[in-house]
Amino acid sequence: MPYNTPSRLWPNDHDSFFRDRDFIPVAQRGPHCVSTVLGIMTGAAPETFQPRINTQDPVSWSEALTPYGMKLAYCPTDVRKLEFYLDELVEFDDLFAVSYFTPEYPSAILRDPDEDGWVCGSHIVVFHRGSVIDPALGRRFAASAFPGLARHTKRIFRVVPAAYRRGL
Repeated sequence: MPYNTPSRLWPNDHDSFFRDRDFIPVAQRGPHCVSTVLGIMTGAAPETFQPRINTQDPVSWSEALTPYGMKLAYCPTDVRKLEFYLDELVEFDDLFAVSYFTPEYPSAILRDPDEDGWVCGSHIVVFHRGSVIDPALGRRFAASAFPGLARHTKRIFRVVPAAYRRGL
């Protein structure tokens, strides 16, 4: 692959892990999008995960998913807007956790942290097949109609079985 060609989110097109599962939207209560996303993916109450995870540590999220037969695997991404990953995510037709920066303007993402280390907010959603479940809104959207597509990507994870060779 030439050096200037964007890498694919996943190395092959034949992996299928969670296509046949159904995920129910849950509205987050308070600033708990990560635990709510984990709850949506597992069917457990979001409160189950709150004492077990660090919201800034995806390894802790992956470890919290392990008892449910899942874990997270990083996908190669950059800070492009989510809309630029949309077609590829839909094509994979499986389960992903997608996080993005919440400021509208990229300059906010790149500013220096304040005295507490805070730079800017972010949010995480469930991307399953051709839909997005947003815990902040407590509802499912067709992927192409999701209102967060113009936001800049923070991380994309493929959700894989706990015993899968790749993952956190």
